[in-house]
Amino acid sequence: MERRWERELESGMRSMGLRLEAAQQRRLLDYLALLYKWNRAFNLTAVRDPARAVSRQLLDSLSILPLVEGPRVVDLGSGAGLPGIPLAIARPGWHFALVDANLKKSRFLRQARMELALENVEVVRQRAEHFRPATPFRSITSRAFASLGEMLAVSRHLLEPGGRWVAMKGRLPREELAALPAELTTEVVPLRVPGEPAARHAVVIREKGRPPLS
Repeated sequence: MERRWERELESGMRSMGLRLEAAQQRRLLDYLALLYKWNRAFNLTAVRDPARAVSRQLLDSLSILPLVEGPRVVDLGSGAGLPGIPLAIARPGWHFALVDANLKKSRFLRQARMELALENVEVVRQRAEHFRPATPFRSITSRAFASLGEMLAVSRHLLEPGGRWVAMKGRLPREELAALPAELTTEVVPLRVPGEPAARHAVVIREKGRPPLS
């Protein structure tokens, strides 16, 4: 299976126009193996078929890489570390805070940080609304975390001026978008994930008056 994962990762990244060093790709695959090892006992991901692992876990997470700004990123409701850990592997010079209140998931995140030697990762076992970092973040990411309105409500204090939220969604969340405050601007970016037939979107939210995505 790992050889298949390696081929799928190389092919998928090439299709997406992403380039990572061989050591980074190896670390991504090591993370995936660790995730599925722990998933047998800790129920970390609903995707139990290893044949779907690369597209659903790795490539899906990396699909928002061009939209995320550093050098400080916080991943809300990180769960098994998605998208936070793949992004941290891809951007070793940035700092990533992985926030999740669940004990078992936080234990896995700490184990992954240790085994993968992710020195740029901080694991925070707290609810997002209770997290009070000394320095705010340039980007806030989330994947299957909450509605857009709820995400903003619990995390606005974490964002530095001029920063952005990057929320991963499946189908276009029209009702959630319509309910957002008027002082914010949104851009919906369709995501193309090789091997993933379902619709995928990223919603990028910023304060009005900020320049659009290039």
